[in-house]
Amino acid sequence: MSVKVLLTGATGYIGKRLLPALIEKGYQVICCVRDAKRFNPPDSLKKNISIIEIDLLDISSLTKIPVDIDGAYYLVHSMSTSDDYKKLEEQSAINFREVLNNKKVKHLIYLGGIVNESNLSKHLASRKNVEEILSKGNYNFTSLRAGIIIGSGSASFEIIRDLVEKLPVMIAPKWLNTKSQPISITDVITILSQSLFNKETYNKVFDIGGSDILTYKEMLLGYAKIRNLRRIILTVPVMTPRLSSYWLYFVTSTSYKLAKALVDSMKVEVICRDNSINKILSISTIGYKEALRKALEGIESHKIESSWKDSNISSDLNIKISDLINVPEHGCYIDRRIKKFSNREKCIEKIWSIGGENGWYYGNWLWGIRGFIDKLVGGVGLRRGRTNQEVINAGDSLDFWRVLYANREEGRLLLFAEMKLPGEAWLEFKIDGDKLIQTATFRPLGLAGRIYWYLVYPFHTFIFKGLINKLTE
Repeated sequence: MSVKVLLTGATGYIGKRLLPALIEKGYQVICCVRDAKRFNPPDSLKKNISIIEIDLLDISSLTKIPVDIDGAYYLVHSMSTSDDYKKLEEQSAINFREVLNNKKVKHLIYLGGIVNESNLSKHLASRKNVEEILSKGNYNFTSLRAGIIIGSGSASFEIIRDLVEKLPVMIAPKWLNTKSQPISITDVITILSQSLFNKETYNKVFDIGGSDILTYKEMLLGYAKIRNLRRIILTVPVMTPRLSSYWLYFVTSTSYKLAKALVDSMKVEVICRDNSINKILSISTIGYKEALRKALEGIESHKIESSWKDSNISSDLNIKISDLINVPEHGCYIDRRIKKFSNREKCIEKIWSIGGENGWYYGNWLWGIRGFIDKLVGGVGLRRGRTNQEVINAGDSLDFWRVLYANREEGRLLLFAEMKLPGEAWLEFKIDGDKLIQTATFRPLGLAGRIYWYLVYPFHTFIFKGLINKLTE
């Protein structure tokens, strides 16, 4: 009989990477997701997984969790999807604990954050509160507290990369002198997978970190050294948390809410105290420079297994694909263009490579201005780019769009706008015979939405005409 493991957060940064490690150990994995259409596991894993749609805030949906699960992982965080994320995280943890109390689960593992000080940030205090709630179930419980995680696609790594690559000189807040103990994503996955059902980890709390203790300033300069970049960093004591958050938000690809949560946490020293888990599992974690090298190798080889940008934390919109995949027409403004192409595969190749490093083929400066304006009003902007320049899956982020549907054989790509808008917007590319149908749909919200459409209409005419011409060349 196969061992069944419940994996929450299966579409998240950690969950996507933990899944193949669990299957490699021979487990049958039940993947918990809020939206099954966002979940795109490799074909090689599908025979060893089952998928259930649950919402941890909806207790009735949790009845889908099987009774006969043996182990479980809690990898769910809500810190940037709501201003009141502490309350949401607390209720989610309570609901999950109560459901597991009626199952046969032997072991639950929770991944939280290192907490070294009594005066914690809101983010770390919420993580600690969730830990305490989950620890009170009638199962064996293990809490793994991590510092910042370094890996291709991780929020922390991408922020470091953005700052160092873009700014030769940084005038930074004094919290850059705070010490941290970063850990490689590879080590995180190893510790998570090897801790399950290990009795020496039962009902204990462990800090997990790499072999180096560094200030954030040393981490930035360490990245610069590996990339052979000369960088100067000056710290000033007058930059407030709000200014620091805006600094991160405008320079990097992070959302403002995530930037704010990270700034609050970066003021707190996160160094391992009890990291005896390394001895228990007989592992040695790697250092910061090696973690950076691994992350950069993943980027250079276009093998980024998961990215924070593709999860909901990269957006202020907590969308469900199934609610938006049917594009409305009633009460909408529609810009539809149809043009013949001579080479179907070439046209699809261009569509599937759109955005990110390749840009939008026509009027990129206008797309850039729109992204900058979006940043000014608190949106995601263009800096998220895309995780993989060649592969697109439903649920992925693509600049300031979210992919709702992507079927290369069918020749259809449907995007939903996550920029700040007085309404909702879709952009669809669809192959029909020897023609490309390009449709931009905008559903206005009140008078402001209608005024917005007419204000930008001249620019849309210019951009969308040029775009379809480039795609069909």
